[in-house]
Amino acid sequence: MRIADAYRNGRPVFSFEFFPPTNEEGMRRLHDTIAALRPVRPDFVSVTYPAVARPSDTARRELTIELVTQIKRDTGIEAMAHLTCSDHTAEQLGRILDRLQAAGVQNVIALRGDPSQGRSTFTPTEGGFAHGSEFAGFIRSRWPFCVAGATYPEPHLESAEPDQDVRYAKVKQDVGVEVLITQLFFEPDDYFRFVRRARALGVSVPIVPGIMPITKVDQLRPTGMFARCGAHVPERLRARIEGARDEEAVQAVGIAWSLGQCRELLEGGAPGIHFYTLNRSRAAYAVYRGLTAAVPAVGAR
Repeated sequence: MRIADAYRNGRPVFSFEFFPPTNEEGMRRLHDTIAALRPVRPDFVSVTYPAVARPSDTARRELTIELVTQIKRDTGIEAMAHLTCSDHTAEQLGRILDRLQAAGVQNVIALRGDPSQGRSTFTPTEGGFAHGSEFAGFIRSRWPFCVAGATYPEPHLESAEPDQDVRYAKVKQDVGVEVLITQLFFEPDDYFRFVRRARALGVSVPIVPGIMPITKVDQLRPTGMFARCGAHVPERLRARIEGARDEEAVQAVGIAWSLGQCRELLEGGAPGIHFYTLNRSRAAYAVYRGLTAAVPAVGAR
């Protein structure tokens, strides 16, 4: 199934994102998580493609390809592969795309990727691509994949001004991207403002909100993951998280916030929800179960 087709069915589309594990314990946990997914029948899952920060990451990139192939073949769940321009030439990426096509994978999200080890800014590989849009255009020129792309309801950390992200969304659509999935965020109004600006510029493809429930206090640190990806945590949410008495209470606050956020997004016309799981199912599944029990079908935005 091409995931773009799922967004034409007139109901919310739910998807989950995983990353390739770093050890055997992580692999067992991921397989358990995916097995638990089968009964709830998500529309699709995706597997990230790590930056090369250490030698083991090269093997984890290979694992992305293997996991997407395995999920597609063995579970009956549709799978999407993440691929990045980072540390790859066009020729190398072409060989990976050939392998994915041969394995029956139909969906790829084309990303620029993070800077290589030891660099603070992204430097294109010689013979490669500088932007996710260039990579997406390359894919569409030679392969029949449904290509997704990333977009940013809050400004990307490297954006000079907010409208730059809207313009890049339009560029990605123009080269053939069929679905845009947002970076994680916490305020529905940030998403709706971004969508309005994008639609005014002519972006018509589904813009899917990416959601991740907070599960640990240390995610809020200045060096934590939310700061690193440019996601602003509202003060009223931060206060509730920091006031929680233990990890169980932190997760309860994170789940409640994300559930309310997702309900508001779907009621406002969002075409679905893409859950960032960090390979742990409890929080994202709790939100998903709450939504599927209570939210009526919503037409694609």
